[in-house]
Amino acid sequence: MKKHYDTAVIGGGIIGCAISYELAKTQQNVVLFEDGAIGRKTTSAAAGMLGAHAECENRDAFFDFAMHSQRLYEAAGQELEEASGINIRRHNGGMLKLAYTEEDMTRLRKMDDLPSVTWLSAEEVLEKEPYASKDILGAYFIKDDVHVEPYYVCKAYAKGARRYGADICEHTQVTSIKRVNGEYCITTSGGDVYADKVAVASGVWSGRFFSQLGLGQPFFPVKGECLSVWNDEIPLTKTLYHDHCYVVPRKSGRLVIGATMKQGDWSDTPDIGGIEAIIAKAKTMLPAIEHMKIDRFWAGLRPGTKDGKPFIGRHPDNSGIIFAAGHFRNGILLAPATAEMVRDMILGRQVKHEWEEAFRIDRKEAVQI
Repeated sequence: MKKHYDTAVIGGGIIGCAISYELAKTQQNVVLFEDGAIGRKTTSAAAGMLGAHAECENRDAFFDFAMHSQRLYEAAGQELEEASGINIRRHNGGMLKLAYTEEDMTRLRKMDDLPSVTWLSAEEVLEKEPYASKDILGAYFIKDDVHVEPYYVCKAYAKGARRYGADICEHTQVTSIKRVNGEYCITTSGGDVYADKVAVASGVWSGRFFSQLGLGQPFFPVKGECLSVWNDEIPLTKTLYHDHCYVVPRKSGRLVIGATMKQGDWSDTPDIGGIEAIIAKAKTMLPAIEHMKIDRFWAGLRPGTKDGKPFIGRHPDNSGIIFAAGHFRNGILLAPATAEMVRDMILGRQVKHEWEEAFRIDRKEAVQI
């Protein structure tokens, strides 16, 4: 019997699961395909920082989008727990973006006009976090740059989507998408499925669908290596951040430390050099980690793009196919806003013009059509 859906979503990380959830809530008949287990690739490797201020140095459409997504998380935690029974483990300690040099301070001064950001002297930082490095000149405290635990967010979206009627097909590989008689035929390892619309949200692995559909190959992997340690020694409550390195306190008592950025590396196994590098960086922020016990190491593959922005939009010649991939370091932060934007595109609702332009599929600076 022919299986037909309103929308097929390809990719079971946080972006694909969030899209499926938002569509299923509107009574769309949705199916999601994931070739492994839900949330077990890039999503589960992420630290989960909702760092709109930390990651975005320019006040452009991307920053506006990131801030909007950060605000969506404020209500998402309770909504997802009610829909799924899963707590996303939000931690509201905020972030300290550390400055060690005058150059650091000059760069960070760009945040002076933001309402949730406060400059702290070195003495004030050490009052809040007495185990932070004493070599700092100060830090910006970013109250709103909190963090969540990505795997639980992803599972909550997936379980919530199921509750609203979505079919979630794990361990099911999609091999092709073709337009057939006014609908899309999605060929999978479990057989053919048909849908009116298709959302591709497979992270760095979305590139094969770009290529298959005539859009070139805009993605490249950026491997990120992390580790966690058991912290039963110091009361760290805030994320410490400097030069793309972070120390994130978990409610479990662990500290998550990351991350390297190795462009072009498709291996999802950490190596000694990468782990040594992030430990060395982390010790400059929190010297006490030297004596902590190691929990585990891991790595994930971020979906990099040439201009550092995601692709969220319709195929230029095939408007029933929508891409949502290439979120680089910001997939966890941007998941709610991305899902909302894709939902609105699929349902024919209005989408903010600046966001459509910023993330369009055929922007020349990011991909050769």
